[in-house]
Amino acid sequence: MRPVRRVGAGLAAVAVALTVSGAALSAPAAAAPTPGGTATAADVVNYLQSISGHNIISGQQDGPSSAPNTWQQKVHDITGEYPGEWAGDFAFEQADINARPAVIAQAKSVWAAGSIPALVWHMCPPTVGQSCHWDYGDGAIESKLSDAQWNELVTDGSALNTAFKRRLDEAVPYLQDLKNNGIPVLFRPQHEMNEGWSWWGGRPGANGSRKLFQITHDYLAGTKGLSNLVWVWNLKDVAGGESHVADYWPGASYVDVATMDAWVNKQPTQAWYNAMLGIAGGKPIGLSEVGTVPTPETVSAQPRWTFFSVWISWLTDPAWNTNNEIKRTYYDSRVLNRGEIHFGGGTTPPAGTGPIKGLAGKCLDVAGAATANGTKIQLYTCNGTSAQSWTVGGDGSLRALGWCADVTGGVNANGTKVQLWDCNGNTHQQWSRAGQTLVNPETGKCLDVTGQNSADGTQIQIWTCNGQTNQNWVLP
Repeated sequence: MRPVRRVGAGLAAVAVALTVSGAALSAPAAAAPTPGGTATAADVVNYLQSISGHNIISGQQDGPSSAPNTWQQKVHDITGEYPGEWAGDFAFEQADINARPAVIAQAKSVWAAGSIPALVWHMCPPTVGQSCHWDYGDGAIESKLSDAQWNELVTDGSALNTAFKRRLDEAVPYLQDLKNNGIPVLFRPQHEMNEGWSWWGGRPGANGSRKLFQITHDYLAGTKGLSNLVWVWNLKDVAGGESHVADYWPGASYVDVATMDAWVNKQPTQAWYNAMLGIAGGKPIGLSEVGTVPTPETVSAQPRWTFFSVWISWLTDPAWNTNNEIKRTYYDSRVLNRGEIHFGGGTTPPAGTGPIKGLAGKCLDVAGAATANGTKIQLYTCNGTSAQSWTVGGDGSLRALGWCADVTGGVNANGTKVQLWDCNGNTHQQWSRAGQTLVNPETGKCLDVTGQNSADGTQIQIWTCNGQTNQNWVLP
């Protein structure tokens, strides 16, 4: 468990955007949805996919619920920037419950300003009424259900199962209000489910904590039709927990974004980063709670995190952050703050046919104009042949000679070769535009000329997006 939270938190929001600087690529034919307008949950997920590997969105959990602008304003006081992500809580004490309309109003406000709201819920157990305390008495957030009570809870139609759904009903009007206004929200129920500090957590296995997440998803997304929810699954970086993430995984169909809370080690460890990548299976990953802002060094070493959110007052706790450390992260060119968020920033490239030009003005080329699966894709002097004529498809593919540019095996390691392969529509063959780079959303890595070598025949590969000239491409 993180340090005890006694503050009734405000609402969480993730502002998703990418500034395209110096782009020689043509703009999309139509404006993409963006914060401030009307968008869908899929727009948010697709955007997170598009920035994975080369950008991370700044974020701040806010509160108390009665003053849900407190900590994002403090970020602005320190940095002159507002966070791209603003986070809050439906919460559990009566004062916070009474302030839920203020939280939703703030969600609308940050959305209009260019951020995306995200919500967590420290929910009272279904054995008590809608309000409760944090850490004392039966029915507190930190209380426990007996095994018999838990089994009843996850049994459809039982008294506790029905009581739990009535508890979910308390949030439905607020979530529906956001949906009615075209506002998607990152929704993080049963967070930190791999640790036992909460009544919903610490139960591995098919009928454990992940089952409650599944029930929540099926009720809100299915029965209640809340299609604006981006489903955020979340664990905490407990020591040794990296090897047990699968015990809490509810299944790919239940998760849009896989996230971790970094409290134990302040910065997320490489082992936990690898574990989250492994369980996510190509879905975006994020840091839903941090006490300490991720350093630029962490962003470099772990480039697939797509957002972070500092937990309330830990922002200004000198044991966790200094103003200079906060500024260093917020001012890093890879960090996206409010005003740098446009869902069109990582988009399917506009359709066109012709050469794709890269390093030293040379062209993306199919070696020997061959069409066998596995044929090398290389850099070569532009010559106007069909081996250098690429169709940039509206489906995200890059096609030459009727075949597709493909990440070999979908492997996300730096140096994985890009090859020609039968077009099959899988994620190995998807490319999104971000500035002058082409990103494979499955791996979060960029189309790259090996070793910055402009010699004819140089292999094309994927590599961590770094903004260097060997990752810049001009499309037809």
